Amino acid sequence: MDAVQVVQGEVRELIRRSGLDPSRDASAVKALVRDAVADYDERSLHGGMPLLGDRDAAAKSVWDTVAGFGPLQAYFDDPLVEEIWINEPSRVFIARDGVAELTTTILTEAEVRDLVERMLRASGRRVDLSSPFVDAVLSDGSRLHVVIPDIAREHWLVNVRKFVVKADSLDDLVRLGTLSRAAAAFLEAAVVAGLNILVAGGTQAGKTTMLNCLASAIPPRERVVTAEEVFELPNPGLLQSFYERNTGSPVPADIAGSQRRRSGRRSPTARVPAHREGTGVAGSRRVRRQLSERVRQERQAPRV
Repeated sequence: MDAVQVVQGEVRELIRRSGLDPSRDASAVKALVRDAVADYDERSLHGGMPLLGDRDAAAKSVWDTVAGFGPLQAYFDDPLVEEIWINEPSRVFIARDGVAELTTTILTEAEVRDLVERMLRASGRRVDLSSPFVDAVLSDGSRLHVVIPDIAREHWLVNVRKFVVKADSLDDLVRLGTLSRAAAAFLEAAVVAGLNILVAGGTQAGKTTMLNCLASAIPPRERVVTAEEVFELPNPGLLQSFYERNTGSPVPADIAGSQRRRSGRRSPTARVPAHREGTGVAGSRRVRRQLSERVRQERQAPRV
């Protein structure tokens, strides 16, 4: 066992005894890590213990292990990394500027499970045989997706899409060259007029970014209620978000009905899971019929 692992064990024990929570007591835990590293370094000078080396690097490694995401924390800290995949413990990929690359990071099955449990801890969600895949949002806004066997063939599959803010408004999209000035003006007018707008596209096409930029054009006097499978719209000053926690996943009709009862003037809906209602054209027709029936019922029911 090397010096850093020894310090990690000591810090874990100190955290357990002190009752500190790294997610809520970050400053106190950081001070504890610094003190533990300094104490070990001093003790190791008397011999009989492996030397620590660079104290700052050791403190960073210990902090990443006890309060961060261990071997993956460097990728979370790197602003150029956009996405992280674990295809199997020995094959960890990252994406920089949309280009995937295989890293030198090698994990064990136990480390992958421990990382997933740590990521899900703050979200209140779980993944097990009764719920073999899960979506969640990490504290930094990154989006997590996990699939376990028997849905996956052999290993736990993990995907983390880091939340990288490049645009908060339609003007930002114009500045980045995504929209022309005329297109931005048209979309802003459509939002102000209350027209229905559908944002669609492939993975990493920028759907959430576009929806948030459109939401920034909603007049500030209007109350907004959003429906999201996981909380992804990062405009807390404007949006009142909620998620329908049912025994199963909420269907579009349930979401629409709950939104109407909340009497919001605007109802942005992100990632409606229509694919879970069926596949292909038949599934889409069933969703439309269900949605139409629920809206008809809600129109006849009194507001609460």
